[in-house]
Amino acid sequence: MAQWFENWFDSPYYHKLYFDRDETEAAAFIHKIIDYVKPLPNAYMLDVACGKGRHALTMAQHNYTITGIDISPSSIAYAKQFETEKLEFFEHDMRLTFRINYYDIAFNLFTSFGYFNTLREHQAALRTIAQSLKPNGLFVMDYLNANYVQQHLQANEIKVIDDTTFTLNKHQTNLHFIKHIKIEDAALPTALDYTEQVATFTLPQFETMFAKQGLVIEQVFGNYNLNAYDSSNSKRLVMIARKKG
Repeated sequence: MAQWFENWFDSPYYHKLYFDRDETEAAAFIHKIIDYVKPLPNAYMLDVACGKGRHALTMAQHNYTITGIDISPSSIAYAKQFETEKLEFFEHDMRLTFRINYYDIAFNLFTSFGYFNTLREHQAALRTIAQSLKPNGLFVMDYLNANYVQQHLQANEIKVIDDTTFTLNKHQTNLHFIKHIKIEDAALPTALDYTEQVATFTLPQFETMFAKQGLVIEQVFGNYNLNAYDSSNSKRLVMIARKKG
């Protein structure tokens, strides 16, 4: 049986709901983080949960060799139109081994993690990433700041985009932030219902999880401008970790 993210991320309504994500901000963040970590000119990079490839395309502007992987067949089919000798995309489940000791840097951006039901599955995904890195390789993860989200959770929201109405209901459990999404559209015979869930992982939990895979967090930022992280007030949790040599 397919898990929620396999159906939802492959739905055209997923992309419609989130179409307004700030592309300029996303590109600026990629450029800034690459400038910060200063990869070697011939670096190999892995974009984990790459979606339709928007971040990988920005990385490719720096002339590195980029691989994007994502579980969504439609997203990868779309991304493949942009492939070059130095940019490739694969449909792949991040919980399964991909390549070993291959990449200089791996990225997991814009909360593309925390979707699974069990800690074992999350550890499997981190194991995939750690194994893909060369010794001393870097891992950049951009996640929501669970403490901030908990304080600012908006329980109910309605978004109308063109002829589609999205009714969003959000709540928190001990382990996850849950978002129920009802979709009403004139083109649909009946309303559609989806559920998103993202784990409430905090920085100390990530430190423990990373350590089990031989990853040591070296730097933490609280937003896309790479300002200092504040556990209560920062909107993001941007971590840069290194694989032990």
